[in-house]
Amino acid sequence: MSGKLAPFAGLTLAAAAAAAVWGAAELSGDRCTAMDATSASIAIRDQHKKVIGAVENGQAVVVQRYGKDDHGKPWAYVSSAGGKRLGWLYREFIRCS
Repeated sequence: MSGKLAPFAGLTLAAAAAAAVWGAAELSGDRCTAMDATSASIAIRDQHKKVIGAVENGQAVVVQRYGKDDHGKPWAYVSSAGGKRLGWLYREFIRCS
């Protein structure tokens, strides 16, 4: 892969594998909650890992797809409950029931 490709370039391909690893209960389209015990808000990032916004701790989000970055860390591309695309949220900050 070219070094110029975004760190999330493989996320689309990794989404199916990630869903299998996280189990059938966590597939794209999941309605989840952004959760972080250490902060009132959680950073939303673009495909280059640049912070582009934030969601409030406890805010409902909908996972559009799952993936891993170039270091193997799990991420989820999320939208608001109303359908607005937000960006990438570190997977450890998402709780799905």
